[in-house]
Amino acid sequence: MIITKPENQDTEFKQSWQDEYLKWICAFANTKGGIIYIGVHDKGEVLGLSNFHKLSEAIPLKIRQTMGLLVDVQVLTADDDETKKYLRISVEKYPFPVSYHGKYYKRIGSTTQEVIGVELDKMILSVQGRTWDSVPVPHVKISDLDERAFQIFKKRALFTHRLTEEQLNVSNKDLIHNLHGFENNYLTRATVLSFHPDPEQWFTGAYVKIAYFLDEANILYQDEVHGPLLVQVERAMEIIYTKYMKALIDYDGIARRETYFFPHDAFRELLLNALIHRDYMNTAPIQIQIFKDKIDIWNIGKMPDDLKIEDLFTKHRSEPRNPNIANVFFRCGYIESWGRGYFKIQELCKQVNANLPEPENLSGGISVVCNASKQYLELAAKYGVDGDVSADAQRLPKDCPKDAQSLHKECPDFAQRTYEYICSNPYATIKEISEKLEIGERTVKNHLAALKEAGVIKRAGSRTSGHWIINNN
Repeated sequence: MIITKPENQDTEFKQSWQDEYLKWICAFANTKGGIIYIGVHDKGEVLGLSNFHKLSEAIPLKIRQTMGLLVDVQVLTADDDETKKYLRISVEKYPFPVSYHGKYYKRIGSTTQEVIGVELDKMILSVQGRTWDSVPVPHVKISDLDERAFQIFKKRALFTHRLTEEQLNVSNKDLIHNLHGFENNYLTRATVLSFHPDPEQWFTGAYVKIAYFLDEANILYQDEVHGPLLVQVERAMEIIYTKYMKALIDYDGIARRETYFFPHDAFRELLLNALIHRDYMNTAPIQIQIFKDKIDIWNIGKMPDDLKIEDLFTKHRSEPRNPNIANVFFRCGYIESWGRGYFKIQELCKQVNANLPEPENLSGGISVVCNASKQYLELAAKYGVDGDVSADAQRLPKDCPKDAQSLHKECPDFAQRTYEYICSNPYATIKEISEKLEIGERTVKNHLAALKEAGVIKRAGSRTSGHWIINNN
């Protein structure tokens, strides 16, 4: 007789009984349940047992004594030979973590593996029907949270009509209660991550790392974005789309048109996905690598076992790793609730003829590569900057020399930073320069006056719509 069902995650064949197979019982109870056949060859052929009666009494007793489980052990007879008796041990999935001699086991494919460390924490939460981000964090008060994060939340929630003005006109404590951000009078991990000014006190690596790469091995410059997740979204987008990804400018008639390396709103969706689905039990930060012709955003955390990469652009269920964090972002209007993130990205890319992002499983997480659009590269070629999206070659008007970034010999020392900034940002206003360089507007005006007097720069056009011309002689 041959049992046709092969060995897999929920089925094991054993020719004889060994007490070490109690680990398999433990693993089945901690996963999805399963069946162990005793007296069966690993190819499914029934060999039979001589001591089946003794085992049918001893095995349930050992399981009960070592793990406290009740299992169904049946004596079966081979269809083609009544003398061949074998056992079927049926194990149910248990609603709590099961240990064997103080250790926990789980089925991974057709193997039984010990669960330790972070994976053990995940398993314990899973079998309890809990999620990682719902766990309370002691010793954190509402007054410890960042008011900037509340202001961002309220502003966006009102703008997107996710919450009414009446619902938002409450205390921060009541707002967190309405977001289900408490657990037994403690703030949850989701609340601390979303609103606390320094969540890294509890969750190492809960930040965004951004770098511009000359090639795969060489970094030109980099930034880190820390703070509440709600603030990280806004701050990371601001840095990327000013310092790293400024628009190239052309004109359609008299209308000025800005073309970004990758659509702003589409990249925001990718960043939100990374923040919401990141595995915060791991210490690796979200990493955004920017090259002259592509952007790569990576976050640690594997996709659900039954959701494939190719399914992301098709209809699929919404299963956020951190549903409580997702709820915060949904309530303030950052995301949709039904797994439509990649549909939205697809629509946004189509509107501007941008390339679709290319997700893949990489290094225990998800990497999404966004290649520069054909439209952007053609415009970059027109300007002669070879598609470079670094701060050295962006938004250059036709009368601004390509080598304007080399420091002018007549540039006053005290005005060097202002000079370098307007080389890359010839349309920058005094206010913008002041904000980006974190110096006063009066100081900026003094710098510009000195640069003009030295013959380093001159102004073309009006004060509001003109630009700076760099003199490299």
